[in-house]
Amino acid sequence: MIVDFNPDYRNIWKAATNRTPDRIPLYEHIISESIMEEILNKKFAELLKGDELEQREYIRNYIYFYKSMGYDTVSFERLITAVMPGSGALYSGKEGVIKNRKDFAHYPWNDIQSKFFAQNDHLYRYLAEEMPEGMKAVGGPGNGVFECVQDLVGFESLCYIRGENPTLYSDLFSKMGEVLIGIWKEFLSRHSDCYVVCRFGDDLGFKTSTLLPPKDIKEQIAPIYKKIVDLVHSYNIPFLLHCCGNIFNIMDTLIEEVNIDAKHSNEDTIAPFSVWLKKYGHKIGNFGGVDTNVLYEQEEKEIKNYVRDILELSQNNRGVAIGSGNSIPDYIPAEKYLYMVETVRKYRN
Repeated sequence: MIVDFNPDYRNIWKAATNRTPDRIPLYEHIISESIMEEILNKKFAELLKGDELEQREYIRNYIYFYKSMGYDTVSFERLITAVMPGSGALYSGKEGVIKNRKDFAHYPWNDIQSKFFAQNDHLYRYLAEEMPEGMKAVGGPGNGVFECVQDLVGFESLCYIRGENPTLYSDLFSKMGEVLIGIWKEFLSRHSDCYVVCRFGDDLGFKTSTLLPPKDIKEQIAPIYKKIVDLVHSYNIPFLLHCCGNIFNIMDTLIEEVNIDAKHSNEDTIAPFSVWLKKYGHKIGNFGGVDTNVLYEQEEKEIKNYVRDILELSQNNRGVAIGSGNSIPDYIPAEKYLYMVETVRKYRN
């Protein structure tokens, strides 16, 4: 299961820039630490809560997992929502901390950036210092503007604000966008050398459509994406958008106006990977391919055949990196994740 592997981050760079990699790279958005610990037969997740020596040991184990599984890169991001005062409406089901204009005016927007780097700057630095030859990271500051706004307001409350106070609705995105752009500027100035691809996740859709009207996304969200993507591009780094849901009605905007280089996340009930490749494979890189539900529901033979079909399909396209269409959560049996990884490694050898 664990292999002696010589990583080459240029494979992910080629996939993200819609070129043909020397070998099809593996890619995951998130892998549960409990899955990592089970496969490595080593507990290390709690080390992240310790002192510098323990945190560096966490980083070394984290990197080692990716390298030993045959990845060319390490997926590493830190969540902006985790440091936002009063957050939790999206991720923890809390009541939104911003309900009206008064709440908006009194919210400590200026504290978010300093809190983010106070909590995470040293971890990005340890990551760079421990990174082995041939590897770089994919990621950066996690969360897009839609997730951040939701985590302060709540989706249902945001919809009410949209109808009752459209000026506040617009200001929420604008102000949060300013915060995110400031964080990305500082992150890139400090840590861009460690990253071969930058990304954030912002789930704009569900199974049948986008969560907000496409017009709102194009007017309120896409311009903020564009500013962040432009910043990333100014460092000659491609940008990967992780976005779940049925977002076909805004993909042209994301590709042609925002200028994303690659897209991750697919679910067969919305559209199989073949549809994403057919629609956008000539324009951007496409990451993922293996529906997470397949990994959960199917057995070894079915999983391996499914992954082989994805690999065969990908041979006719340039910018492809293979992995789950979403993530590897802790409810996925470790052996099923390994069926996928081993099939990719065997295919490309």
